[in-house]
Amino acid sequence: MDLGLTGKVALITGGSDGIGKATALQLAAEGAHVVIAARREAPLKAVAEEINAAGGSALAVVADVTLPADVERLVSAAVAYFGRLDIVVNNAGTSSAKAFETVSDEVWQEDLDLKLFAAIRVSRAALPHLRAQGGGRIINLTTVGGKQPAARSVPTSVSRAAGIALTKALSKEYAADKILVNTVCVGLFKSGQQLRAAERQQLSAEAHYAKLGQNVPLGRVGEASEAANVIVFLASAAASYVTGASINVDGGSSGVV
Repeated sequence: MDLGLTGKVALITGGSDGIGKATALQLAAEGAHVVIAARREAPLKAVAEEINAAGGSALAVVADVTLPADVERLVSAAVAYFGRLDIVVNNAGTSSAKAFETVSDEVWQEDLDLKLFAAIRVSRAALPHLRAQGGGRIINLTTVGGKQPAARSVPTSVSRAAGIALTKALSKEYAADKILVNTVCVGLFKSGQQLRAAERQQLSAEAHYAKLGQNVPLGRVGEASEAANVIVFLASAAASYVTGASINVDGGSSGVV
């Protein structure tokens, strides 16, 4: 199936690892030009080099999306380099789940800046460019915990719930501009963050993932490419009548649809 992504320009935050990296690789394989952003320069440039070496087209922009000036610079760099912008994937984020009374104001603010305000600012900066193309896509990465918060799940569950609400609000506001806005609510996936968690517990990656997979109905932790499959679909022409949707990609973990 031709997904209609050839020549499109996609901006992906958190593009140096995990789901962001997998999404960039898949979009590039479908013929899109990709702009990837993250704070760590070395792994970010490695992803861009991998894409370019495979015949794709990628630009790496080191940026901290919690900083408004960096967001403006990132979007401007994408448009200056490729001449347009069609797709935004707001993927930046880390897991932060603690008991409510242990979470300081500073931690709350850091989490909201990274997971909510970054998506707000990137989307706001990108919207004029998407509109100039006659439409586009915004895909926000959130989690199933934003729909079904558990005990000891803040601040992530709250910031992700806000991201889901943001998705629905923008989908209504920009439908007339043919800008489709959706969210992918992820569960447990393999990532560098999970590998670092395994190291802290003095576990091998295999043992760590096996342990986590016991709580997933499908019996395993997801591969980053499996989340990327859904993101790329939402970015494509095949999803031309999908907006305001929140799609669980969690191996069946969530108790809500």
